[in-house]
Amino acid sequence: MSNIVAIVGRPNVGKSTFFNRLIQRREAIVDAVSGVTRDRHYGKSDWNGKDFSLIDTGGYVKGSDDVFEAEIDKQVELAIDEADAIIFMVDVETGVTGMDEEVAKLLRKVTKPVFLVVNKVDNNKRAEDAVEFYSLGLGTYYTIASINGSGTGDLLDALVDSLPNIEEEVAEELPRFAVVGRPNAGKSSFINALIGEERYIVTDIAGTTRDSIDTKYNRFGFEFNLVDTAGIRRKAKVKEDLEFYSVMRSVRAIEHADVCLLVFDATRSFDGQVQNIFWLAERNRKGIVILVNKWDLVEKNNKTTKDYEQTIRQQIEPFTDVPIVFISTLTKQRLYKAIETAVEVYKNRSKKIKTSVLNDKLLPLIEKYPPPAYKGKFVKIKYIMQLPTPQPQFAFFCNLPQYVKEPYKRYLENKLREYFNFNGVPISVYMRKK
Repeated sequence: MSNIVAIVGRPNVGKSTFFNRLIQRREAIVDAVSGVTRDRHYGKSDWNGKDFSLIDTGGYVKGSDDVFEAEIDKQVELAIDEADAIIFMVDVETGVTGMDEEVAKLLRKVTKPVFLVVNKVDNNKRAEDAVEFYSLGLGTYYTIASINGSGTGDLLDALVDSLPNIEEEVAEELPRFAVVGRPNAGKSSFINALIGEERYIVTDIAGTTRDSIDTKYNRFGFEFNLVDTAGIRRKAKVKEDLEFYSVMRSVRAIEHADVCLLVFDATRSFDGQVQNIFWLAERNRKGIVILVNKWDLVEKNNKTTKDYEQTIRQQIEPFTDVPIVFISTLTKQRLYKAIETAVEVYKNRSKKIKTSVLNDKLLPLIEKYPPPAYKGKFVKIKYIMQLPTPQPQFAFFCNLPQYVKEPYKRYLENKLREYFNFNGVPISVYMRKK
C-alpha cells in the first residue's frame, strides 16, 4: 500500500505535464486540446524516501453539455474520494476563472490536505500575478513551472510531510493482462463490469479511452494487472496526432503484456483490423484469449457459438489453438469464464517442461515419423529442450537443421500442443546443429 495523491483542476492547466515529470515517464498524453485526459491515470513517484501513487484526472468542468465533460467531472470526484492528498492546479496565464472557483468550492468541503498549485510561473512578474489565487479561499499556494520543474521541490516537501506513514509491502510483479481491440468494442465496459465500479469512462463514441491504464484485479482468488487500452484503428483512420499516441500506447501495452484479451463486437465481423491486432499479439508471442462481446444481441438471430467459432478459427489459421469465449458486458454473461480462461493461458505461457519428459514423449514419435529426406540426406533429431525464455520456445538438436522445413516444424508444434496443453500461447520451434 502507498499513499494516493490526486491532481485535479480545469482543463489545460498542465496537470499531465506535471504528472509526467513526477513519474519521470511520458505516461499521460499531453496536448494543447482541452479534455485530452479523460480517465483517471495512475503512476508511482517518490520524494525524500517516501513513495506515493499519483492520479492524473481529466479537467473539471461544471455544468457542461459535452458528454465527455460530464464524465470527466465524475472521474475527478472519484479521484478525490480515493486520494489521501489533493493537488489543485491552476494557471497563472489565465488567472482565476469561474471553473477554478467551481473546483475550489468542491475542495473547500474536503477534509484531506489540499495543495493549491499555480502553474506556469517562470518569472518574477508571474509570481506577483499569482497573488490573486488567494481569493479561492484555500490558503497558501505554491508556484511552479511544470514544464521545467521549477518550484516543485518546495511543493513536494510539503506534500510528503502531509502524508501518513504507511509500511510498504514488498511489491510483487503481477501478471499483466491487456484488454485490446478496435475502438468501441466494449473494452472499458468489460473492465467496469469485472471490477464492479465505474473506473473507466464508457460512452458510445469510438476512441473514448486514449491512455492505457492499469487496474489491479484481485477477485475470485486471481491477482493481476488489467490494462485497458485505447482502441486500435487502421493507420489511414488515425488523423489526429493525439490518436496516433493512443495507438502507439496500445501497441506498447501489447508488447509489455503477458496475456492479451482481444475484445471484438459480435455484431460486426472478425474483420481485417481485429485480425491485425490478433497477429500483432501473436508476433509478440503473447498469450491470447478472444472475447466475442455483445453475444446476447447475436443469439437472438439464432447464430450458434459453434458456427461463429469455426469462422474465427478459419481466419486465424494456422494458429488456431486459441480459446474463444462468448461474453456480454451488458448482461455480465461469462465474464468470470473470460478471466478464468486468461489465467489458464497465463499458466500455459509460463509452463516449463523437463528435458527428460520432452525427450521421452517426442523422440519416439520423431523416430516413427522423421523429417522428410532432402537431396538424399536424412535428418536425425537427437534431443529436445525448452529454452529459458518467458514464452515457450523449444530447440530440436539435429545433424542437418537447414533441411527441416516449415510443415515439419508445424507438425512438431502440434505434437507439443497435443501433449502439454499450450492453449492460447504461440510456440517457437527452432532447429539447432548438434
